[in-house]
Amino acid sequence: MQPSILSRLRRSMTALAVVLSLALPACSRAGTPTAPGFTLASADLRQGDLIRLQHVYDRDGCRGSNLSPALTWKHPPAGTRSFALLMFDSDAPGGGWWHWLVFDIPAQTRSLSSGAGNPATHLMPGGAIQSRNDYGSLGYGGPCPPPGTPHHYHLMLYALRIARVGLSANASPGEVHSRVRGAAIAKAEMTVLYGR
Repeated sequence: MQPSILSRLRRSMTALAVVLSLALPACSRAGTPTAPGFTLASADLRQGDLIRLQHVYDRDGCRGSNLSPALTWKHPPAGTRSFALLMFDSDAPGGGWWHWLVFDIPAQTRSLSSGAGNPATHLMPGGAIQSRNDYGSLGYGGPCPPPGTPHHYHLMLYALRIARVGLSANASPGEVHSRVRGAAIAKAEMTVLYGR
């Protein structure tokens, strides 16, 4: 099999695993339980609502500002040693699309400021790593679906039992997702929509 075909196959298999895990009940999604009180919120986004233009991608026919949203969370479970934040479009062609992957967020962190998804701003907590999204760039890449029905964007905050995931910024989304799920003790999630 050619490397590009193998790479696409791996990406499709990872995306399928994510889509299946999102379809399962919250208490058993991919083996990552919810924890009482562990919640993810945002001043910029509301569960089930449309994403505002400032958070939309700024290329490929989309005209947003590509600004990552402000996020806050509370009540992580005991034993949390770090967090990881993943943003995934479960409706994208080809089985899904990774928009944002951040890991090694220190355990004492309870928020990310608006714009922290741009590595040039240096707004991420010390030690946090933003890896490549499916656009091929580091950090946040906002929604930019094909014209048609709005897509669902899942922001998933994982509480991890490890302080370091052990990957670099050049890790693939599939590698990050697999390592994060393997170390997760709980997950908090919110889902927002965007279409054009």
